[in-house]
Amino acid sequence: MRITKQTKYLTTDQFFELYAKLIKDTGKGTRIKKDGKRIRSSTIDNYIYIQKQLREFVTETNYGLKLFLINNLTTKEKEQAAKYYKKFFADFTDYLYTKKDFYDNYVGLIVKGLRTFFNYLNTELNIQVGDYHKKFYIPTEEVDIVVLTPEQLNYLIYDPNLNTKLPDYLLKVKDIFIFGCTVALRFSDLMKLKAENLQFYNNTHYLKVTSIKTNTNTTIKLPAYAVDILMKHHKKQKTLLPLQSNAWLNKCLKELAKYLDFTEPLIKYRTKRGVKCVVYKNKAKRQHYTLADHITTHTMRRTAITTMLRLGMPDQVVRKISGHSANSKEFFRYVEFAQSYVDEHTDMVFEKISNMEVQKSVFA
Repeated sequence: MRITKQTKYLTTDQFFELYAKLIKDTGKGTRIKKDGKRIRSSTIDNYIYIQKQLREFVTETNYGLKLFLINNLTTKEKEQAAKYYKKFFADFTDYLYTKKDFYDNYVGLIVKGLRTFFNYLNTELNIQVGDYHKKFYIPTEEVDIVVLTPEQLNYLIYDPNLNTKLPDYLLKVKDIFIFGCTVALRFSDLMKLKAENLQFYNNTHYLKVTSIKTNTNTTIKLPAYAVDILMKHHKKQKTLLPLQSNAWLNKCLKELAKYLDFTEPLIKYRTKRGVKCVVYKNKAKRQHYTLADHITTHTMRRTAITTMLRLGMPDQVVRKISGHSANSKEFFRYVEFAQSYVDEHTDMVFEKISNMEVQKSVFA
């Protein structure tokens, strides 16, 4: 790519050429984190996803992408560049919200990736495109935490009749799900567990794991039912649990949930531009989603963490198991959720007290 002192801006094709270089450099490991570690493959997947959204935006709207080279601009041209980026951000995010029907989390992911791209141009390629991208607002939303109650988890683990109802492939899915709901690992870590992660000393089985995402070391004491699951499966393959893709397991979990009769309505909320709205399973019939619809691989880790908190395990101990930092905003949401569960049942108790009829004989 040839850039001269007369070049005012780079074109759409050059924009995508440089974006492709961001993906390539990250994948090869020539672009790394500040601490010297390689960037995760899931982050590269996000970059590719963002590239796809940008290409579709350009194709469907015939939009001309520009990267202004600020060192070659006059003061007036810099003002025009600022107006261009302001309009681009408005047009692109409007496209994502209206045409794509995305919610704040997805739009936020894309905007964050765009900002990363501009930073990459400025700091790593020394192509000075200014700091206009710093005004690209990153929307966020708090997606509701969906978990099993301790009672539902107990049923899943111990009900003697459940196994007779399930086909063989769902028996494997049930075992993976129960184990995940016990140890609070991320799905990526769960599927990579091998024999060396299982240790036995002091007549007790422990799971020792280093998180792929955070590089955090975790040691978890395993209950008997979790050990039984591992003993059942790990001799049949290299991993401790049957290896499943995230997409396949999510599909199977929906089927498993139907056998568990998790069919109570569970209203789904999402936010667009900060406004909370109800999302229906069937919009025409205003039919809500059920608990079964919401269960995914994320439910395992969330259930494990909230179960520990609900049943009285101290916050700092749960954090040690889950690998969250002391100031983690994500972990605070689990604490808040568990407290609301306690509050709900506390309110039920005091409501019963307030509605009790006074027995006169007690005071006779």
